[in-house]
Amino acid sequence: MVSWAQLRYLRITNSAMKTNKLYIYGKHAVREALLHAPHAVVRVFVEKGFTDPELMKFVQQSGVEQAPLNKGVTRADIKGGTAQQGIVAQLSLQELVVPFETFLEGLEITPSTSLVFLSGVQDPHNAGAIIRSAAAFGASGVLMQAQGASPVTAAVIKVSAGMAFRVPLVSVQNVPQALAMLKKRGVTIYALAGKGAHSIEGEEFAKPSLFVFGNEGAGIEPAVRALCDETLSIPMHPRCESLNVAASAAVALFAWSSRHQDALTIKTKIKV
Repeated sequence: MVSWAQLRYLRITNSAMKTNKLYIYGKHAVREALLHAPHAVVRVFVEKGFTDPELMKFVQQSGVEQAPLNKGVTRADIKGGTAQQGIVAQLSLQELVVPFETFLEGLEITPSTSLVFLSGVQDPHNAGAIIRSAAAFGASGVLMQAQGASPVTAAVIKVSAGMAFRVPLVSVQNVPQALAMLKKRGVTIYALAGKGAHSIEGEEFAKPSLFVFGNEGAGIEPAVRALCDETLSIPMHPRCESLNVAASAAVALFAWSSRHQDALTIKTKIKV
């Protein structure tokens, strides 16, 4: 029997596959997109009577096409009851999400480089929260499995608090090939698991690092875990069996950043 969560995931994935359009809503989200990913903004829809002179001036200066927000296509693409705040932006997923090969060509890898790989993470709220943590702790990019995982949706962007526009989002079609290419560039690949062989608190992270976070229920699939160099666990009180994937990601990335303070201040060098 297919669960409700699986049906919901399939509906979201099928919708994303049918269209390259993505609608984001609200003043903060639109401002973040225009400021940090203007190349991905196709047009901005504004409701009649919208009053935010500063944001409208920013929209006009960006040169992005404007259109009225009415009962047309944008209304159909926005969930009912959403707090739109009178402004909606249409994005191009093709422009927002970078192919892995393109990303790797433009990435300068140093010992203070960290990457995040979402391997089968299906809940858009978890995906958005992990993207936010990746941006907060200096990650150079978030790699997202192209099949079998949550696509980039409005919910992902909303939960990321706009950080989805500040850290590169990378689509990975061939996982084994991508991990092999990263290893060849000197990246150590860490799997996060409740029964990891090593505690994260003792890891020095002396080399460039990639953190793999798995599916909410099944964890990291065996084929992917076999490609990892180390399996790390997060020490916790015995009364708690585990953390969810988003919380685990926040802890792991903080542990990494505590050994790479420069990563919290340097600007990532990526040419895409």
